Amino acid sequence: MQEGLTFALPKGRILRSALDLLTRAGLDLGDVDPGSDRRLRLELPGGSSLLLVKPTDVPTYVEHGVADIGIAGRDTLEEQGRDLYEPVDLEIGACRLVVAEPTARPARIKRGMALRVATKYPNLARRHYSDRGISPEIIMLYGSVELAPITGLADQIVDLVESGETLRQNRLVEVETIMEVTSRLIVHPATLKLRPRPVARLVEALRRVVADTRAPSGKAVNAT
Repeated sequence: MQEGLTFALPKGRILRSALDLLTRAGLDLGDVDPGSDRRLRLELPGGSSLLLVKPTDVPTYVEHGVADIGIAGRDTLEEQGRDLYEPVDLEIGACRLVVAEPTARPARIKRGMALRVATKYPNLARRHYSDRGISPEIIMLYGSVELAPITGLADQIVDLVESGETLRQNRLVEVETIMEVTSRLIVHPATLKLRPRPVARLVEALRRVVADTRAPSGKAVNAT
């Protein structure tokens, strides 16, 4: 299955789940353990390799052809708008992109209002509010977005949520879900054209693995 492919995988919470899916689909890791190895490029048996990168950087490595295959969240892909093939929803890393605000200070959204929104997702946030007739002031944050409404920096936030416990502990409440998010397999268009057989085998193998591991309820299996 591998045939010298380069995989860009996200470091962090879904790496183990991503590697489990790929291994079950036929990727031979040999004795490599990305969980304990500090190298960022790992050579695998059969001539393939892994690049371990920041989750938001995965589409960049694939789009520029440094990696043939990657795994990235739907939130990242839609925020960045990359020109990539997305053949499989891997159903890992399940969460949702939401709008949240202070429980004690609801924004009371209305068309044309002034609104400050803190987020790591400026494009998705603007699109969401534009559909409601609002042009918010977007405040870009790269750390704990939940702090923005607590300190008065923003009226609302747009951020990823899993259980919602962090919101509750900071007296914030979800007011709207923008999208459900899971991780997707992504493929460089040139790889798809130049190496269709290994890509097709990988895609079909992953589809079988995902189907086999799907929860009985039909919902995605969370990676955490």
